[in-house]
Amino acid sequence: MGWPSNDADHRLVSAAAMQALEERLFASGLPVAALMEKAALAVSRRLLQDHGERLRRTGALVLVGPGHNGGDGLVVARELHLAGIHTRIWSPFERHKPLTETHRRHALWLGIPELEAEPEPSGEALWIDALLGSGQRRRPGDAIETLLRQRQQQRPRQLLAVDVPTGLCADTGRLTGTAAAAALCTHTIGLIKQGLVQDSALAWVGALVRIDLGCPASRVAELPGPPARILWPQDRATAPWPALPVAANKYGRGRLLLAAGSGRYPGAAALAVAGASASGCGSIRAALPSALAEGLWRQAPHLLIDPPLAPATDGSSRLSGLGGGGGTHAGSRDQRLDALLVGPGLGQEPADAGADEDATWDWLQTFSGLLVLDADGLNRLAARQGEGWLRGRQGPTWLTPHRQEFARLFPDLIEATALEAAAIAAARSGAAVLLKGARSLVAAPDGRIWQLGSADARSARTGLGDVLAGYAAGCGARALAALQARAEETAAGCSGRNAPTRPGGQAPGVSPAPAGLDPSLAALLAAAALEHACAGLKASGQRGWAVTPMDVAEALSDGDV
Repeated sequence: MGWPSNDADHRLVSAAAMQALEERLFASGLPVAALMEKAALAVSRRLLQDHGERLRRTGALVLVGPGHNGGDGLVVARELHLAGIHTRIWSPFERHKPLTETHRRHALWLGIPELEAEPEPSGEALWIDALLGSGQRRRPGDAIETLLRQRQQQRPRQLLAVDVPTGLCADTGRLTGTAAAAALCTHTIGLIKQGLVQDSALAWVGALVRIDLGCPASRVAELPGPPARILWPQDRATAPWPALPVAANKYGRGRLLLAAGSGRYPGAAALAVAGASASGCGSIRAALPSALAEGLWRQAPHLLIDPPLAPATDGSSRLSGLGGGGGTHAGSRDQRLDALLVGPGLGQEPADAGADEDATWDWLQTFSGLLVLDADGLNRLAARQGEGWLRGRQGPTWLTPHRQEFARLFPDLIEATALEAAAIAAARSGAAVLLKGARSLVAAPDGRIWQLGSADARSARTGLGDVLAGYAAGCGARALAALQARAEETAAGCSGRNAPTRPGGQAPGVSPAPAGLDPSLAALLAAAALEHACAGLKASGQRGWAVTPMDVAEALSDGDV
């Protein structure tokens, strides 16, 4: 089944996939007219529930398109009219599909006024956009775009969209022309169209409400392709966190090393440590510039300080000696790791980086535990032709870039949508990719995608990604420790004797994951991203625009993961 359930509340679909589902409904014997009536009645009920008081005060103007989205709008107009709301209709199209024209004729018979001229954009009535719907690919045209732009200027957000705002592509979330309907709320019908939750669409979609068509979950699950799923706060309760043994000691709760911080970015290490500490990871070590170590230790006395990262003349930190090259840090056999985070605040790779730095990256490639690359870890990897390096990784890898860092690592995917870019990058590299944004998403190498359905823009601050990287790495370390314990218990049960706690003779890290486990651990990364977003919602709700990344880390510490 996977997480979350592959049902109507979670499935993200393209317009073509939604159309295919509708065709199956029609093939089952459901008439097209019946589906339109069912969908539009559900929209009408929701409009009356959420906006009834406003509609009774100002009235409604329904913008009617030529296709079945326009038919939906005409049914809505009928229902609002019958509920006693002053309702008018307007359509800039001379011809309509037969079913839509039938509903238009009935609306006129009921006495619903139809505007002959273009509506006044400053009008008080609440506009209901049913012009083009989810199938739109071409721009609405100059006249409609100008009208929608003027409406937003003169009556901001005084518009409700049926299915998809006019002028917005349901697949990409990008404008099809120069402007779109700026909705207070979008009532998307059936399943959630993937474009509606992309960062580029948020300014136009407003609040997103899914209108259920009652399609059985089994039919939703039959839709082709690896499912893209949307994550809601309530999905935290079913997140796939491996259970830790009741008697697990600090090392059994995960061992994490962070390589972070520099003279240029001294705060990044503290934020990453705060995130890692909130994860519940049992043992956290940090390799830092010596100038940061004492101050950070005072803030986090539970932190174990590793030998320092050497500073470069440009203020960045060197990674030389991090791995087995100098026998320090993770290379020591008595300090084995479940996870390693490299990147927050390191600064760009020094211009005089030489063989020692190369040796560190060679060791990172062979590290068998979870490697999390963030920020300057990603930028340094990009400078080293990182995609080929990633394909040679011998353990699970998580990448946590924002869009600019992603573009440096995968420059040929700059023009792709976030969904396309992350999916392709994960498939090519073998790494799980957390592409950060207003609605961050996680892509697994096998094609699965998770996208956040909610977040709070007030929590977006410099350093928030450092908290996320530390938290995700700590959660990954905990998860790998739990999986290792489970594998050892299984091995001990099968052999009748105790299994070793770590396999001897291999590179420091964890043993291979149990058979059948997703080697990328991508669902765990998605769960960590969801927790982080929910912490941002909580902290922003308490602090408003004054929220800081440390507030988010504190909210994570209060979580139940």
